[in-house]
Amino acid sequence: MSAPQLPARERSRRPLVTGIIAAIVVIAVVIVLIVVKRSIATDDSASGAAPKTVSIGVADASEPYWKTYSTLAKDKYNVTIKLVNFSDYSQPNPALSQGQTDLNEFQHIQYLANYNVTTGSDLQPIGATAVYPLPLYSTKYSTPSELPEGAKVAIPNDAVNEARGLLVLQAADLITLKDGGNAFSTVTDIETKKVDVTALDASQTANALKSNSVAAAIVNQNFATQAGFQKDEAIFKDDPSSTSAAPYVNVFVAQNKDKNNSLYVDLAKLYHTASVEKGVQEANNDTAVFRDTSAADLQKELATVESDAKAAAK
Repeated sequence: MSAPQLPARERSRRPLVTGIIAAIVVIAVVIVLIVVKRSIATDDSASGAAPKTVSIGVADASEPYWKTYSTLAKDKYNVTIKLVNFSDYSQPNPALSQGQTDLNEFQHIQYLANYNVTTGSDLQPIGATAVYPLPLYSTKYSTPSELPEGAKVAIPNDAVNEARGLLVLQAADLITLKDGGNAFSTVTDIETKKVDVTALDASQTANALKSNSVAAAIVNQNFATQAGFQKDEAIFKDDPSSTSAAPYVNVFVAQNKDKNNSLYVDLAKLYHTASVEKGVQEANNDTAVFRDTSAADLQKELATVESDAKAAAK
């Protein structure tokens, strides 16, 4: 006996049921994908990977290395860098204090300490960039020891560079400073000397040397370049790794509330990418000595220099 055939209606309902089940599975998969996608987006936002704009106050926004830096920030952290250029060095810190920018990068620790103390602010360094050695030039002598007794030596007379110039002369064994000197020493702190120190406007020290009115001069790198002096012509310069050079490490700076912001700290570290450092050297005649000092150590150094600034103001 042959097996009975199933009713025709039963055969026609099976594909319909199968289709309904398949549709339910598809809908369930779509729902799961949406939930997972939303979860990933939420996690990304929490980790700082969500699209973000970070504004940085600088004094050299036209330099090509900032374009390289901005591209890296976008590719690595999904951060759009907004550079805010200032032609006057007195402007970036107030802008940061007032929240007009998120960070700035234009100054060394000594400059920052002086700003904090004189304005009652509490801006903090979060990453080091580089030290630019301060050179001593002479058109007649090859080493500091060749300078004769009583020779005239010019240094910049502004508050930022006078002390550093004196520290350079002390390191060159041309003078000694009271208590070993610090980032706020002045010519009145000279205790012993082989040479006579003349304080001039920073823009004039190179001219004084070229006109032979001084035997040697401390010349800031930008003025040295304008005057045609090459970095290898310097007869002396401060040691970027020395204790006396620590206040002159250039830094990324944030408001105190943001000093532990992981994204901002990562952006400061991004400055040390090889392609960025290469551009920095090209912009600065290969004079940059890069430093990767930690944020914690920079903040300790700032506290020390601020203490010196307060003592100098008494």
